[in-house]
Amino acid sequence: MSKQFDVIVIGGGPGGYIAAIRAAQLGKSVACIDEWKNSKGGPALGGTCTNVGCIPSKALLQSSEHFDHANHHFAEHGISASNVSIDVAKMVARKDTVVKQNNDGIQYLLKKNKVSFFHGRGAFVKAADGAYEIMVSGAAEETLVGNQIIVATGSNARALPGAPFDEEMILSNDGALRIGAVPKKLGLIGSGVIGLEMGSVWRRLGAEVTILEGLPTFLGAVDEQIAKEAHKAFTKQGLKVELGVKVGEVKKSKKGVSVAWTNAKGEAQTLDVDKLIVSIGRVPNTIGLNAEAVGLKLDERGAIVVDELCKTNLPGVWAVGDVVRGPMLAHKAEEEGVAVAERIAGQHGHVNFNTIPWVIYTSPEIAWVGQTEQQLKAAGRAYRSGSFPFLANGRARALGDTTGMVKMLADATTDEILGVHIVGPMASELIAECVVAMEFRASSEDIARICHAHPSLSEATKEAALAVDKRALNF
Repeated sequence: MSKQFDVIVIGGGPGGYIAAIRAAQLGKSVACIDEWKNSKGGPALGGTCTNVGCIPSKALLQSSEHFDHANHHFAEHGISASNVSIDVAKMVARKDTVVKQNNDGIQYLLKKNKVSFFHGRGAFVKAADGAYEIMVSGAAEETLVGNQIIVATGSNARALPGAPFDEEMILSNDGALRIGAVPKKLGLIGSGVIGLEMGSVWRRLGAEVTILEGLPTFLGAVDEQIAKEAHKAFTKQGLKVELGVKVGEVKKSKKGVSVAWTNAKGEAQTLDVDKLIVSIGRVPNTIGLNAEAVGLKLDERGAIVVDELCKTNLPGVWAVGDVVRGPMLAHKAEEEGVAVAERIAGQHGHVNFNTIPWVIYTSPEIAWVGQTEQQLKAAGRAYRSGSFPFLANGRARALGDTTGMVKMLADATTDEILGVHIVGPMASELIAECVVAMEFRASSEDIARICHAHPSLSEATKEAALAVDKRALNF
C-alpha cells in the first residue's frame, strides 16, 4: 500500500530539507527522502554540506586556525606557549561531533514540522493519475505517491580521468576531511574553494602543500585585484601555487602518489606527495534517480533541465540546488527550495541570482557579491571603484589581522552598487551588509551615509563606499 503526500522531496541536503520544512509550514503533507548514513548506519541528514562539505570543513579550519595562532601569533599578545602539539584524531573527532549535532538538528526540525522522513534512496517509478510514484530503497522498501515532486539530490566530486578516488591516497572532499595524521607532503589539483580550504587546514598543521591549477590565473572567478591580494597572502603563508599547469599521469605506490605535470613554460615536472586531494569541480547527482522512467529531461552534464522557476519538463516536478544550473552553493539551494515550496502553495517565491554571496573560508577570508571589475569592463559598463585596506582599520589592527581590503564597484551614473569584493578578516560576515544593500538596489552613497559602529571591521565597508566618491576619511 503506497503512502500519499502532497509533496515528496528527494534529497535531505540544504535544498531538500529546507524545501520540505517550508512546504510543511504552508500546510502541505510532506515526505523527505535521504540516503546519507552515519557511521552506525543511521540517517545523517544535511547532504554533502553537513556531512562532507561546509560544516566539517569549517570545524577543521577553526581547529587548525587555533593551532596556527598558538604557534605563531600568541607571542605578540604576550602569551607564552611552548611545545604546542596537535592531536589530529581528537580534532577529527570534534569535527564528527559538530557534524552529528547538525544531522540530529535537521532530523528534529523535520519532526517538529511534521515532515515524514524516509531513510533510503528515492527513485521515480512511474507517473500515475496526475501524480508520481516514488520508490524508497533502504532498510525497508517503501512506495510513496506525491502530487508534487522536488528533486534535490545534490552533486558529487568530479574525479580526475585515470585517477579514481580511493579516499585513502587520492582524495575527494570526503577523504580530505578524514585524514588521520598530518601528511608530510600534500598535493592538490585545483585551486577552487575546497582545494584552498583543505590546503589551508593541513598547511597550518605542518604539511608542505603544493597546489596545481590548470588555469593561467589564480581564482579566475574572483575580482582580479582581490585574487592577487589573496595569492600574495597564501604564498607568504607557505602555500605553493603553480598556475597554468597540465596534469599528466597520476601513479599510486605504497609510498604515496606521483603526479606528472607540465608547468606554464612547457617544462615536464613531477610532484611526489603522501596524499593527493583532487578538487576540480562537482557533477550533478542524478545516478539512480531513474529519470528515464518518467521522461525527466537531463542535459549533457547530467543536470536536470529547469526554467527560471525551477520547473522541469514534467508537470508537478521541480528541481533545486546542485542538481540544476547555477552556482553549486548551499545557500543558493536553500533559497531555491523555499521558493519552490512557496510556488507550489500558490505564492511567489523569490531568488535573485545577482545577489548570491560567495565565500572562501581561508585566512584571509574571501567573499564577494555581484559583478567583478573585469566583468564590468568586458560588458563596457561605466563604473566607479572605491577600496579601503584593513591596514587602516582600527579593529583589524587590534585583532592583529590587517591583510586585505574591501572594494566596492558602483554605476558611474546612477551610483547603484554593482559588486562588492572583500579579502580579509571576517569577510564572510561583512558581505551580508552588501548583499542586503544590493537586494534593495542601494547606492554607494547610501552605505557611505549609514553610521557604522566604531571600532568595527564593517567600517572598512563604509570607507570603501566613501572611496567611490574619493572621500575616504581614514586612508
